[in-house]
Amino acid sequence: MSNNKNESTSPNVLPSLPYADNALAPVISANTVAFHYGKHHMGYVDNLNKLIAGTELAYLPLEKIITETTGKVGKTAIFNNAAQAWNHTFYWRSLRPKGGGEPPAVLKQKIEASFSTLDACKKELATAATTQFGSGWTWLVLDGNKIKVVKTSNADVPITTGMKPLLTIDVWEHAYYLDYQNRRADYVNAVLDNLINWDFAAENLA
Repeated sequence: MSNNKNESTSPNVLPSLPYADNALAPVISANTVAFHYGKHHMGYVDNLNKLIAGTELAYLPLEKIITETTGKVGKTAIFNNAAQAWNHTFYWRSLRPKGGGEPPAVLKQKIEASFSTLDACKKELATAATTQFGSGWTWLVLDGNKIKVVKTSNADVPITTGMKPLLTIDVWEHAYYLDYQNRRADYVNAVLDNLINWDFAAENLA
């Protein structure tokens, strides 16, 4: 699923989803994916390209745009759209059909060193995701040599504070409201049990 016009004319593009719209069902419906990816995610990419057109930021990598604009007066809109474009691409890759289960050994060992058990890690992820006030993200990150759970508000992303994201769960309402209404906890637990992509998290350890 890609936007060819966007890809051919803009410095930042909407990446194709790594699976079909309906591949995450029944946990996340094709209808939710269509709106979330095709409207929200695309909107951040399009808005960013409009905001940076003709500026020194226009052809910088997305992560560089984020780090160059974080906390800068007059750059909030650019930061928000750049970070949300990055966050959403990372979120789609943090999920996979028939996910969940056991992480690869190298990741499981580091999780157990930091949390004692995988279940304790998942519980901390679920608690962070369900208690995030308002819109935001919950992340599994590598901070130095330790794996941690952190949450960020709105568009904020751990790369601005030196942490390395391993995976994320989107807890903005548009990520789950069509399927779960106000039952955020049901969405979060279903993602952790059935869709979370531990392989992607393990790849990010490198």
